[in-house]
Amino acid sequence: MPSPHLGIDRTDEVVFIQITLNEGRTVEKKALYVRICELLAQKPGVRPEDVMINLIEVSKANWSYGKGEAQYVS
Repeated sequence: MPSPHLGIDRTDEVVFIQITLNEGRTVEKKALYVRICELLAQKPGVRPEDVMINLIEVSKANWSYGKGEAQYVS
């Protein structure tokens, strides 16, 4: 399934990764994407072209860390 806008040819073995993290958190995104692809290429052997990664940044108020409580909502 080629992506005409990005020039990426995917196979039927495509892997979608979605990571949710706190808004404002410092993440070296380019390095993270590269490392995930490197590790998946090593084991189980996923082609880097078949790895699609999406980060979702949310505020702390949108988390409950347990007990049904919104720990960061005042």
